[in-house]
Amino acid sequence: MNKIPKTDNNITKAKIRGLYKASYNLVFCSIFSFRTVILIFITALLSACNVEARLAKSDKLYEQGSYFKVEKQYIQVVGMIPQSKKRLKSSVYFKIAECNRLLFNMKKAESYYNRAIKGGFRDSIVFLNMAKTQMAMGNYLGASRNFERFLQTNPTHKEALDGLVSAERARELLNQPSRYKTGIAPYFNTKKSSSFSPAFMGASGDVVFTSNRDVSKKQKKSEITGKFNFDMYLSKRNNANRWEKPTYMAEFNLPEDDGVCSFTADGRSIFFTRSLADAGDRGAVYIMTSTRSGGEWAEPQPIILFRDSSINVAHPAISPDGQTLYFVSDNPEESLGGKDIFVSQKTSSGWSVPENLGERINTTGNEMFPCVTSDGTLYFSSDGHQGFGGLDIYMAKKDGEGRWQVKNMLSPMNSPSDDFGITFMADEAKGFFSSNKGDNKFLDNIYWFELPEVTFFAEGVVTDENNQPIDAIVKIVGNDGSIIKQRAKKNGTYRVKLKGNVNYVMMASNKGYLNSSKGITTVNGKESKVFKRNFMLPSISKPVKMENIFYEFGKWNITKESEEELNNLVKLLEDNPNITIELSAHTDSVGTDAANMELSQKRANSAVEYLINAGVAKDRLTPKGYGENKPVVVDIFMAQRYSFLKEGDELTPEFISKLSKENQAICNQINRRTEFRVLRTTYNLY
Repeated sequence: MNKIPKTDNNITKAKIRGLYKASYNLVFCSIFSFRTVILIFITALLSACNVEARLAKSDKLYEQGSYFKVEKQYIQVVGMIPQSKKRLKSSVYFKIAECNRLLFNMKKAESYYNRAIKGGFRDSIVFLNMAKTQMAMGNYLGASRNFERFLQTNPTHKEALDGLVSAERARELLNQPSRYKTGIAPYFNTKKSSSFSPAFMGASGDVVFTSNRDVSKKQKKSEITGKFNFDMYLSKRNNANRWEKPTYMAEFNLPEDDGVCSFTADGRSIFFTRSLADAGDRGAVYIMTSTRSGGEWAEPQPIILFRDSSINVAHPAISPDGQTLYFVSDNPEESLGGKDIFVSQKTSSGWSVPENLGERINTTGNEMFPCVTSDGTLYFSSDGHQGFGGLDIYMAKKDGEGRWQVKNMLSPMNSPSDDFGITFMADEAKGFFSSNKGDNKFLDNIYWFELPEVTFFAEGVVTDENNQPIDAIVKIVGNDGSIIKQRAKKNGTYRVKLKGNVNYVMMASNKGYLNSSKGITTVNGKESKVFKRNFMLPSISKPVKMENIFYEFGKWNITKESEEELNNLVKLLEDNPNITIELSAHTDSVGTDAANMELSQKRANSAVEYLINAGVAKDRLTPKGYGENKPVVVDIFMAQRYSFLKEGDELTPEFISKLSKENQAICNQINRRTEFRVLRTTYNLY
């Protein structure tokens, strides 16, 4: 079974011709005796016949898919082919490469493709398969060149066109990972065997997977892979939430291949793949089903999907309700190329005639390992869609018109190697999948995955104008109708969890202080985020200094650097629509009293004019210039900031004159300020 590898449909059969030669020149008789000539002729004839016979035998195994066994035979026989038979030799090199590609020995496959090309192999398929091999190795530059070489003679080949796009975009996409987190699941894997295609056994949470580990020491080895045949194993999670050692499921396994299974949501029905070497009139690969009653599984029975029972079917994916079955087939009459995914509905008499899912899902490459969730989303693996190389996992959903929309699951789930066999734990965004990435022997291993919840939080601190914490109320209103209220802690901090795809308005308020609002949007947020929103609530009862209000020396024009602070004041007035304020400007004592009074009034007027132009009602604003008449009185916070000042100091000209030149400059700067204070809190209320 092993992913049901099969020779690509366009691989031509080798035409073996005899190596008979006529001897026309009797001059050779003068060099060799007649007996010697006859002996050489017979030896050459027998050798040619031997090569021909061995190639015919090997080609038969090749057509049967016995890649592991025939690869060794081809390597032996290719050395017997004379160099003069370059075309024949190159065709055998190509088949050796194909065997290794299908057995996932990519480096060896690449080497033999190169030999085939150098030997003059004429079929352009060598460039396509070389490119696919290089994609699986992450050699995107080499793959791009070989896709282009193939397209020179096959310009409309969709798989090659998609492959070329993939090769050119893969490196970029690898650096744009999805939010999924992944990791190896050691409790399912062993170092010397492959384990893949896990499936949850209904709501129990137990997992059944496929593996070729040797449990009996008597298992057969597959002629396709050279490894032990595949069987199903069950792993249970114990009360300590740990996975127990997998157990062999003897009730389902035959001496040959069994595995790649799917369960209904209740865990009472299983569908799985069975592959037999000697199938008689039946297809070599088919689907079995069994039901469980009272803890015992009934004898598995094959299900009939196609009228022609010789058609291979595999990789079942049953919908949770047991009514829809997705599966894989290489039906030559209905497949678009390689292996395709089909769907069939349960009927009173069995299963409906299967339908190919069409070209939005299936390609000229291989689509395999389907999985369907309760909401109808289809997951599958493909090497024909644009991807990273090898098999990638894709998600497909139907749009409003019933058409499948397919998306690559991106890294870290996908890689240049084979990634496939995904399963989900009930309706949760977590589960397991398979991959041979990072394994030098290309063994398949089971990985866990989960999609972390996208969380949004708003957090910050509420303070007054002196950066002192306030245990204010933070109210958050969403456009979805949600309302959240939280009181900040005594240290002023708060933290609130928000919903996704919502626009929020936040308001911080406390008695004796002005309100302050801010906005947050989580719309289209794809990554978890903490929104930092700090609030400064000015006092209603005392003047509030406005930081970063600047004027040119001796002038009153508002500078660009001042606009941000004035815009903050506009916002504050919008958050507190019932207040009126006095906006005052102050100077230091440098210059005459009259000049300072005139300058401060003009500065206050300029600031008010800016606010009016920004949309604030004129009757809410009172400009006032105080000149040097209201020097600053040092409070406890200013005293903590400047060591040469103490609480209660008034920065009058007399006080400043006693300080050092440096400290005089600091005090003059403190006195040069713009402030606002609340005059009324009842504007437009009456």
